[in-house]
Amino acid sequence: MSNQKTTSTGFNFMTALIAIIIALVVGALIYTFILGAAGNFDAEGHPKQGNYLGMMYKGGFIVPILMALFIIIITFSIERLYSITKAKGQGDAASFLKNIKTLIASGQYGEAIDLCDKQKGSLANVVRSGIEKLKTIKEDNSLNNEAKIAATQKEVDEAISLELPMLSKNLSIISTCASIATLWGLIGTVLGMIRSFAAMSTAGSPDTAALATGISEALINTALGIIASVVGIIMYNYFNSRIDAITHSMDEAGFSILHSLKA
Repeated sequence: MSNQKTTSTGFNFMTALIAIIIALVVGALIYTFILGAAGNFDAEGHPKQGNYLGMMYKGGFIVPILMALFIIIITFSIERLYSITKAKGQGDAASFLKNIKTLIASGQYGEAIDLCDKQKGSLANVVRSGIEKLKTIKEDNSLNNEAKIAATQKEVDEAISLELPMLSKNLSIISTCASIATLWGLIGTVLGMIRSFAAMSTAGSPDTAALATGISEALINTALGIIASVVGIIMYNYFNSRIDAITHSMDEAGFSILHSLKA
């Protein structure tokens, strides 16, 4: 196996853990000092008319966690966007593959490797590994054509197996937060409805302030949970589609390299 390199980008485990902790702290700070600012409430402690920050604050302790989940989704979406864009390489992938096919067909392996070095990224790394192997065994008369194809195929497959984990790295965090946000929002909704029914069950006239607070808590938690979940699902599917496109390009490049041996 040749000396392969990977486009290793993105948060490692410790960096990801620190980012999650920071998001939780930021969510708590926003909840305490921005949503809970005294100017958002009247003298009785109720949110002022039309003050949405105060209404969000009344969502209770569920709100800062939902905000932290949303911040985590945004943070790791930016991280994945940067990493996947870098993995794609500097130039247009379609043009790169077209030029690589032409160079391989004409036996210009050195020029093809130089083009890979200029393109960079995961796709270029896979193509470079395949071309280096192809260049090495092309003139090896001790191997028959089937052995050469098998050796080159193995090299390309190993290169792809090194790159794919780097592409999908941290995507599980986005999908997990998207799922948790919905469930956590539902927990807040249930707690808010419990508070609302408790206010209605009091003897005599219902406690309208407690009733309004409970309904507010239920609706706000539902809304925040849905927003965070929708953003997370959209970003997760978007990144998966981009990874599939890069993987398809890798397979196409591998086929072109193997085709030159079969020709």
